[in-house]
Amino acid sequence: MRAVLACGLAWALTTSAAQAQIVEGQLQLQWGDPRGGVGQAKRPGKFLVTLVTDEGKRQALDPAQARIAAGDLYALANRRVAIEFGADPRSAARRKVEAIVPADDLGQDYDPAVPLKTGPVAKAIAGPTRWVTVACKFSDIDTEQKTVEFFRGQYGALPGQLGHYWPEVSYGKVSLTGSDAYGWFTLPQPRSFYITGEGDGKANLDKLFEDCAAAADPTVDFAVVQGINMMFNGDLDGFAWGGGACGPLEGVANRCIRNTWNPPWAFNNLAPLAHEMGHGYGLPHSDNSDGDDDPYDNPWDVMSDGWRNAVANATYGSLPKHINIYQRDRLGWVDAARKRTVTAGGPRITVILDTASRAVSLNTQMVVFTIPQEPGVLYTLEARKRAGSYEANLAGDAVIIHRVVNDGMAHSVDATVPPANVSNNEGSMFKVGETWVSPYNAYWVTVESETITGFVVSLGPQPRFMSGPAPMRRSTGGTTSASQPTVLSTPANRRPSQVNECVTERSDLFAQWRCNKRLQ
Repeated sequence: MRAVLACGLAWALTTSAAQAQIVEGQLQLQWGDPRGGVGQAKRPGKFLVTLVTDEGKRQALDPAQARIAAGDLYALANRRVAIEFGADPRSAARRKVEAIVPADDLGQDYDPAVPLKTGPVAKAIAGPTRWVTVACKFSDIDTEQKTVEFFRGQYGALPGQLGHYWPEVSYGKVSLTGSDAYGWFTLPQPRSFYITGEGDGKANLDKLFEDCAAAADPTVDFAVVQGINMMFNGDLDGFAWGGGACGPLEGVANRCIRNTWNPPWAFNNLAPLAHEMGHGYGLPHSDNSDGDDDPYDNPWDVMSDGWRNAVANATYGSLPKHINIYQRDRLGWVDAARKRTVTAGGPRITVILDTASRAVSLNTQMVVFTIPQEPGVLYTLEARKRAGSYEANLAGDAVIIHRVVNDGMAHSVDATVPPANVSNNEGSMFKVGETWVSPYNAYWVTVESETITGFVVSLGPQPRFMSGPAPMRRSTGGTTSASQPTVLSTPANRRPSQVNECVTERSDLFAQWRCNKRLQ
């Protein structure tokens, strides 16, 4: 593979259509989130995908192409990758993203007995992830909205602080030990230099990162941190931003690091700040199932709607809710003993499902199942209850079902027809005595009873009701027939990878990728 990548820095691969090129560098993902608040109209979010080469050159990538080319694009956030470009039929001057593979773990072994994934596997986020807050003010704005002591307190280990939240939501896998705050540092330019254009303008994230880091460099040792929360004393472009940034840092010409860009409305509340830090960890948005392009209407997840059903804190504003169980699992936070995978066609089973927020549990906290007629789709079950420092204001106590397509966003399932605009409705909460019938009638999921720590759930083929009334049936509208249900927010449907058929020599991962594409 290294030989292929080395040759790929020149024009190395030839396809039947046109000569291709492989370029290696860092994959920079950045999410822009508009100002929120309960009842406030939201602008669409933004998502930027950029390849940053070792020379510091930036090439913007088409997000839709990148999602398809990577398989699981989010698993590659802030990582070194190799990208194969081909000719784009829409433009002679533009190159199409054909394939993206990780270039930071080339020593991995491939087992012919294991089905080959079409995409990468997310790397676990574990251990100390030290963040520093760097507060920077524009040269023409003197206001310092919060003190450095306030920012330092956000990293505290008490309930309602980030040093408590991230260890809790990761089941102790992640800590913020050593995190600290510094500032205020004055930027060399006024706000108008960094935010250009009409209206809210466009924020130059690269220049903001470079100048804010440079201003703090004499004070902050960036070599020992894994993430930076940058706080600015003026609005940016109407958005808070999170993900990764690449630029000069501690004598390295092009170091890439987790980074957030926060205007005052974001750092005044812990929920939006945690949301942006989640993007820094490579977490995408979550969504509901109403099919629109607004990913901020799932109040069960801070990576969607951090404002509704949030706990209010006198010091730190709206507190973050937890993250859906699927994304926790992708980052390696769900132990195998807490997870149960159910196979279609098997007998009905009964599961004691503890709430996903419990740090210590001897029972299942995540159920995963797939439907043969829906390749590339999986479903998860998790229990949520109104309790604790972050979940006390949830819409209710219930089992929540999420649907995930092609390793993308998790969509909360809603039995209401049509689905509600915001998934804090009854149709999104499955309670005792209610049954959800999956597409193709493959699973009947029944909430049998409630326990102190969660719920008892049965699932599998349609049960036989020998006596007494059947449980209340709640199907997702129109998906219990044999017709294919609507797929939400997916770039493409993929067939499952085939065993052996696409396994080639380790020296050419792109050949494996092309073979998988032919099977789709």
